[in-house]
Amino acid sequence: MRVAIIENTQNTPLGALGIALEEAGAEVEWFRPWSGEALPRETTFYDALVVLGGEQSARDDHTHPYLPELAQLMRRFESEDKAVLGICLGSQILARAYEAENLLGTAHEFGWKAVGVTDEGKADPLLADVGDDFTIFEWHSDTFTLPDGATRLATNSVTRNQAFRIGRATYGTQFHFEANAAVVDRWRDEFKETIERKEPGWLESYPELVARHAAAAETAGLAIARAWVRTIEAQMEFPQAAEA
Repeated sequence: MRVAIIENTQNTPLGALGIALEEAGAEVEWFRPWSGEALPRETTFYDALVVLGGEQSARDDHTHPYLPELAQLMRRFESEDKAVLGICLGSQILARAYEAENLLGTAHEFGWKAVGVTDEGKADPLLADVGDDFTIFEWHSDTFTLPDGATRLATNSVTRNQAFRIGRATYGTQFHFEANAAVVDRWRDEFKETIERKEPGWLESYPELVARHAAAAETAGLAIARAWVRTIEAQMEFPQAAEA
């Protein structure tokens, strides 16, 4: 299993997703276009594509000129029925790739939040194991309209499109399911000034918030990560069935 990982900013660890990929014996190759590295030129070398979060918006082409190319790369992987995953900014770029509208600065969420699973989401392999709702980590201000033909899988009162699917196994999640307790703790240390500006008082409440929410979010996040990795395995093992 070969997976291309697109990093859009520094300090974006894989967390729960990394655990699930390691369990599956995946070979991971990182691409860092934010630092000037080229994006993958070919899809044939990879079984799946992951696009991680970042500080920029999905429309910041003037500061991150690779974004249109990345959006089209996500479409190419999906058109070949390969698993695609966009997390936070990655989900916003995925929405852009399918001509949805990016809504900048309209959906502020930070910290552990409750997300509800839609009826379609309860039947979808990605969220089938998390119940009717779950707690997960959020860190975003932007959102998007649902792309034409996409299926909404999760929602809450702030961000209507928390998760969606296009085709067989192309997923966008606005929430950071990969952010297990170790990842959040790392972000807390590395982005203290940013967090204090975004969510005043959160750092002081951090020990209580961890005790209340981190374990449940970690359980849900790992379940989602393993479920997405299984969509890669399904295509590799039964390509004709996955295409049907």
